[in-house]
Amino acid sequence: MGFVLRGPGLEGALVRLEPLGHRHAAELATAAEEDRGSYAYTWVPRADEVAGYIDAQLARAASGRLAPYAQISAATGRAVGATSFWDPRSWLSDDALDAVEIGFTWLSAPAQGTGVNAEAKYLLFRHAFEEWGVSRVDLKTDARNARSRAAITSVGARFEGVLRNWSRSWAPGEEGRLRDSAVFSLTSQEWPGTRTLLEERVSRFARRGAD
Repeated sequence: MGFVLRGPGLEGALVRLEPLGHRHAAELATAAEEDRGSYAYTWVPRADEVAGYIDAQLARAASGRLAPYAQISAATGRAVGATSFWDPRSWLSDDALDAVEIGFTWLSAPAQGTGVNAEAKYLLFRHAFEEWGVSRVDLKTDARNARSRAAITSVGARFEGVLRNWSRSWAPGEEGRLRDSAVFSLTSQEWPGTRTLLEERVSRFARRGAD
């Protein structure tokens, strides 16, 4: 079967990543409806879809191919979004993980731009590189999603190119169509420098919140 993803809880100053469960449903339903203006190219469940969304993520987790998280704001103690490790790849040994993707990510509008995304990515990157020993972490988004591409670039991932007709489109009115996906990555060689930059960035957000 290869490497089985089991994502532990991860905690920072701004965000806590908790393994996703139905206990998060009510808060995620609220978060998903706060302001949906930034979700044009990202599928985010509506409030009445959250229970089914969690069921689907837990079913994927049972396969060992996905480790889903709720993103918990340290400032409020409430769930403000979700993210996941997924698509584990082992090329050299079935017992070791060589690459993994971070995906299924969304944040409520009020949580965007607060440092939650930066620290969540920091925590996920750190676990992947320093605990699992991966050589590569990758991230993908709709090639048209300028907001998402900027957010991914801001946490240190490098743009690699566009995979055409790569996956399902989540854009309104594009049901049954495929999207082009912009691919980004961070490698183990790049991680030490990126770690320092992310720690400095998260510290700036944390100081801003303390003012």
